[in-house]
Amino acid sequence: MKSLAWKLVVAVLAVFAGAAATFAHPMPNSLLLLDVFHDRVEAQIHIPITDLGLATGFDFGADPSAFVAGHEPEIADYLLTHTAALAEDGTAWTVFVGDISVEQARTDAGLYAELGAELVLTPPPGLTTTAFVLDYDAVIHQVVTHAILVSVRQDWMNGQVEPDSSESTQVGVIQVNPVDGTIAPLSLDLSAGSYLTGFVHMMQLGMTHIAAGTDHLLFLLVLLLPAPLLATSGAWRGYAGSQASLWKIVRIVTAFTIGHSATLVLAGLLRLELPQQPIEVLIALTIMIGAVHALRPLFAGREVYIAGAFGLIHGMAFSFTLAELDLSTPQLILSLLGFNLGIELVQLAIVLAAMPALLMLARSGFYTPVRIAGGLTALLAAIGWVAARLGMNNPLAEMADALGAYAPHIIAALTAGAVLAMLASRYAPAPPKT
Repeated sequence: MKSLAWKLVVAVLAVFAGAAATFAHPMPNSLLLLDVFHDRVEAQIHIPITDLGLATGFDFGADPSAFVAGHEPEIADYLLTHTAALAEDGTAWTVFVGDISVEQARTDAGLYAELGAELVLTPPPGLTTTAFVLDYDAVIHQVVTHAILVSVRQDWMNGQVEPDSSESTQVGVIQVNPVDGTIAPLSLDLSAGSYLTGFVHMMQLGMTHIAAGTDHLLFLLVLLLPAPLLATSGAWRGYAGSQASLWKIVRIVTAFTIGHSATLVLAGLLRLELPQQPIEVLIALTIMIGAVHALRPLFAGREVYIAGAFGLIHGMAFSFTLAELDLSTPQLILSLLGFNLGIELVQLAIVLAAMPALLMLARSGFYTPVRIAGGLTALLAAIGWVAARLGMNNPLAEMADALGAYAPHIIAALTAGAVLAMLASRYAPAPPKT
């Protein structure tokens, strides 16, 4: 009789727990975020401090951070006791507890403290990470209203290639069975992924990365801005001609592509850990130099070499994205190809869209205001970026970052203006004869 009553209580509480997990989580549950690599699975656990205290008897008190700092071994032992990963044949994986900390989280009811812990689940040599059984029952072994929401955050083979993305795929919920009070392990099968899926998503990541990378595109465009012009007596004067301008633009774009591709591949294959801040500052400085060159010739006739040399710096920045993924060698090679292809496709599309307008404006005689406006805009953006990347937040950097979203509108307006300028110059009245 007592057993039946207990099962009814568990059933009622589990129903309410399931409802809480479904409807915007008014009661905080645990989150378990999985990053799947070729040789291990890393799990980021988030456990509400209140429920963890109920399950363990730990008295976190008014300062949970201080308690956790003084009791990390006990907390790690608790997590190890309630975590196991098994291959499909029952072979146990190795479980290691990493950093443990206290964080703040939010529900509809407000802020609450939660424990954040890192777990590393490693299969025995020769076994895959794409299919395993997760046996995890921390908190819910005592708090039957609790639930554990399990999601995959990164999985290259299945196309989840943005480790910092807030978007993750929920793959299951671990909770108390309302019928018999048991807690079933969660079986995970991620074997549907493929190298093709990873390659395609890396190409898409390259496309979104360059499309959102206002600084990279601005550098290329500011170098192209004076490409249709001739430099004489330290100033930009006259139209260089369609054939010469086209050939110059092709060479500049090709040099930039070769430059950034070289360092992207080199840094990727050698898995170099490059310092991010200095490189980001250098990128802003390349834009500043290009902007000054658009206003007044600095290296007329040598733009191709500058594009290639500065492209090396931009390629280092591209490599940061791949470094975060921690890929196997085959995955890395395909990622380099896909990511670079995505960058080139968007870069080529933007150049093809902007080039006709630049050539028409250069021929029309109305190019000087456009060139000066473009050069000054790039110069101000570069100044803002240099300051921001040195730790000085400023509105110039914020406005420069927002420019990328308006790139299609800017190119469309530039094209419309170029057409009007060509018509105006064609149908302008001839000067009176003297």
